[in-house]
Amino acid sequence: MFDIPVIETERLRLTALSERHFEQYSAMLADPASTRFVGDGQPLDRMNAWRSMAMLIGHWALRGYGMWAVELKDSGEFIGRIGLMNPEGWPDLEVGWMLRPDFRHKGYATEGAQASLDFAFQKLGAERAISLIRAENSESERVARRLGGRQSTTIDFLGSATLVYTYHNPDRSN
Repeated sequence: MFDIPVIETERLRLTALSERHFEQYSAMLADPASTRFVGDGQPLDRMNAWRSMAMLIGHWALRGYGMWAVELKDSGEFIGRIGLMNPEGWPDLEVGWMLRPDFRHKGYATEGAQASLDFAFQKLGAERAISLIRAENSESERVARRLGGRQSTTIDFLGSATLVYTYHNPDRSN
């Protein structure tokens, strides 16, 4: 078995995704506004939301890092997923985020993604990480810039023009 660390920030708890998150997780993935810039851009039904959750949990077992469920510290309410990904076929270690609509524009994505980058750099010793952001996703671009990311290139990824924002480990010289 493997342990998924819990990370607490000022307002958030990043914890292991589990079945207790599934109802809100599947509702988030069924929302076209939430999935518009992820994967093929289509919402997921419950079965495919379950598969998505299982893949994210399995990523921890295979890579030793992954996506966390994001909960508000004061209430325990599930608000989204944030963390690290690098599945087969990915261009590099990615930090990504997806929040339920009611929890956007409050700084939670930046707060949780910064904790994820800190984990990547301090615990994993990563030299760099990226965010893959669809060209029309200006909200995620703003988050990436607040995190100190710089657009390094644009690629065709999963059939869409995708901006690659790069973050460098401040403790490692290149």
